[in-house]
Amino acid sequence: MTSAAKSAVNSAVTEGMDRMDRDRFPVDEWRLVEKRFSLDDVGVTETLFALGNGYLGLRGNHPEGRHAHEHGTFINGFHEVFPIRHAEQAYGFAEVGQTIINAPDAKVMRVFVDDEPLSFDVADVREYERALDMRTGIMTRHVRWMTPSGKDVVIDFERMVSFEEKHLAVMRVTVTVLNADAPVTISSQLLNRQDGEDVYGGTAPGKAKAGFDPRKAEKIHDRVLQPQEYWQDGSRSALSYRVTESGMTISLVADHLIETENEYSARTSVEPDIAKNVFRVQAKAGVPVTVTKLVSYHTSRGVPARELVDRGRRTLDRVEAEGVQTQFDRQAAWMAAFWDRSDVVIGGHPDLQQATRWCLFQLAQAAARADGQGVPAKGVSGSGYSGHYFWDTEIYVLPFLIYSTPQWARNALRMRYLMLPAARKRAAQLNEAGALFPWRTINGEEASAYYAAGTAQYHINADVSFALGKYVRATGDDEFLYREGVDIAVETARLWTTLGFWRYNEDGAPEVFHIHGVTGPDEYTTVVNDNLFTNVMARYNLRFAARVVREMAVEAPEQYALMVDRLGLGEGEADAWEAAAEALHIPYSEGLGIHPQDAVFLEREVWDLEHTLPEQRPLLLHFHPLVIYRYQVLKQADVVLALYLQGNHFTDEEKLADFEYYDPLTTGDSTLSAVVQAILAAEVGYQDLALQYFSQSIFVDLGDLHHNAADGVHVASAGGVWTALVAGFGGMRDHYGELSFDPRLPADWPLLSFPLNWQGTALQVTVTADELVVDANGGEAVTFSVRGTKYTIEPDSAVTVPLQGQGPVISGRPTLSDIGESLREDGTLLSASIPTMTTSIPVITGTTPVVDPAHHEEHGNLGIDS
Repeated sequence: MTSAAKSAVNSAVTEGMDRMDRDRFPVDEWRLVEKRFSLDDVGVTETLFALGNGYLGLRGNHPEGRHAHEHGTFINGFHEVFPIRHAEQAYGFAEVGQTIINAPDAKVMRVFVDDEPLSFDVADVREYERALDMRTGIMTRHVRWMTPSGKDVVIDFERMVSFEEKHLAVMRVTVTVLNADAPVTISSQLLNRQDGEDVYGGTAPGKAKAGFDPRKAEKIHDRVLQPQEYWQDGSRSALSYRVTESGMTISLVADHLIETENEYSARTSVEPDIAKNVFRVQAKAGVPVTVTKLVSYHTSRGVPARELVDRGRRTLDRVEAEGVQTQFDRQAAWMAAFWDRSDVVIGGHPDLQQATRWCLFQLAQAAARADGQGVPAKGVSGSGYSGHYFWDTEIYVLPFLIYSTPQWARNALRMRYLMLPAARKRAAQLNEAGALFPWRTINGEEASAYYAAGTAQYHINADVSFALGKYVRATGDDEFLYREGVDIAVETARLWTTLGFWRYNEDGAPEVFHIHGVTGPDEYTTVVNDNLFTNVMARYNLRFAARVVREMAVEAPEQYALMVDRLGLGEGEADAWEAAAEALHIPYSEGLGIHPQDAVFLEREVWDLEHTLPEQRPLLLHFHPLVIYRYQVLKQADVVLALYLQGNHFTDEEKLADFEYYDPLTTGDSTLSAVVQAILAAEVGYQDLALQYFSQSIFVDLGDLHHNAADGVHVASAGGVWTALVAGFGGMRDHYGELSFDPRLPADWPLLSFPLNWQGTALQVTVTADELVVDANGGEAVTFSVRGTKYTIEPDSAVTVPLQGQGPVISGRPTLSDIGESLREDGTLLSASIPTMTTSIPVITGTTPVVDPAHHEEHGNLGIDS
């Protein structure tokens, strides 16, 4: 390890932990607070202050309805379809794309004083604070505005998306003119922004009628939302639509409650794409006016829009009968219960505490009321990734759901079960048995147009099966496993038996099982043979399926018989799965002492990331895929992810060697990478580096580290933050269905405390420098181990385990020079370079690397100390 590398890591840990402007966003452990308005990063703050419940999401747009990066209202699963046009069509390519629709916008509540609107680009704002309170689930905004005529106006705004009432959003604005009588107008609107409507009742400048997303505009040339029923009745307004191609329907019904001692009148107007409820108030000095807006959204895959309007009416009738304050009280109670079973406490670091709670709150907003839908990559906070579901859910989000709120995890897994019919068709289309889950989807059909980094990622089958196994182990929910989950296990296992193939020995006996032509998690390396991650996870999938069907035959014979009949399970299938699993080829290089990422990965040239210029990152935006594919360079953790998920199948020495080889080759261009690297860095001993990676993860959105937070929350990264805390620093593992701990508490953290729900028993685990304490609240006795020693905790008791240190400690970070003078299997020396149009000449060992700025070229032997 070079002194420069050590210094860089230590500096990053001590100075780079907090990535936020703390004058504008002060530290508050339970709130995200903005003290100063800015138009410069409005897209990022729209994401940071977004509200959602897993079904309905409202971006953090200001109620004035202007100056937005994306005026976004999103409903999980509400989508349009379009034909994917390939430049060169081939059999089996995805044919129908899906994209989330920007649902009609109900956030607009414009305020006028003396008929002049509050507009932040020109307003004289004397006081400003916007806050997302994670204890109550409510976003508030306080503004004190001095109008050009000298009116001193206070505008307080509240917004809530209900967790209890899935279809409900509540908005409330209070306007008080402090120093004079003045006419005040509050204009509440419903807008179809998807098809171009704006607050002025016309097409927004620069926006195509096809929608808000230019990627969709190229594919959808006509209207997306076809008007159905629309009306106004007193203070209520309704709009409803049918989606042109997908046939989905949507309705939103809004009602308005006004409270004031001032005189006022109300005006209404409605058209197919805009409805207005306008309140004209003769405001007296110091006398407030409050307008509360209740909005109900309903969607369906086929129910007529008129029926959805009726449902919206019933929702509002019920809410108004119960009272608006009741909704706020229920929200606070819901949040209190959520934090009881979810809160992770980091002692002595309020900035990290705030960021952790923000990430956990995002997971609730993405998953709580998904109710059988998936968890989109951006939740319901933005249109990024077109609202699609990926493997992110199973690998990065479900662990948190499983150990905090198992019902949400079960709902997400049922989404995969419901996709099985489409997955079977997709497998058959690719000449495989069983089922193949889509790489990206909303409706269950494959929507990835680029097969090399999409469909070829067959590992999604094993990822889903792995999440199912983790869920069942942690919850003991055999009922779900035997009734529906087993179908997932069987059909995914069947795919591996036909996708893979046997190699035979000279006697004609099957010897090794291989899987060729696949892509692993690292999308900078595609369509390879024997990808280690894929093979390791497929091995798990095959073993899991064999074990489940055999257990069912003994423990649940009636359900087993139904399953055999339903799936046509053959007598020898479980044996075939197990045989393939035992013989699966796991690549290993004796010469380098590491696991190659795939069969030919080590034959590629090494990309010199240490000397790649910052303006060339991320690589995918600056180099053609074919250039990247020729190098040993990773977009995200691949082998290292396998080391974590299936860590019980690798030795400590193998984990260290693999981590030290792959870490310098990993760009971190994916937000999914740093959390995994943090976990393995902590485990193998690079504890300062683990903290650096954790910092990158926890501030991905809050610090806009990848410059794309405006597209929506990185939900998988938020889930990975929980895993980095609990599994990385808390050292929790659940291999073989056994709970264990081997903590790696950072040196300057006084404590780390987190709850776990283990098979119905609520545990609270607290780690300090000298001990680990487990408290049990009710439930049954739980057996766990700490660094190999077993303990049993009884209900309503505590167990304290002394700790001798926090595991191995290695300073600095691995570098390319640490691989120095290593030889490939063919005896040639590993060397590093950066792609360039000039001829490359290898640098002799021991010379100093030379950077040619004109060509961005760097060549050098890996043994060079840089």
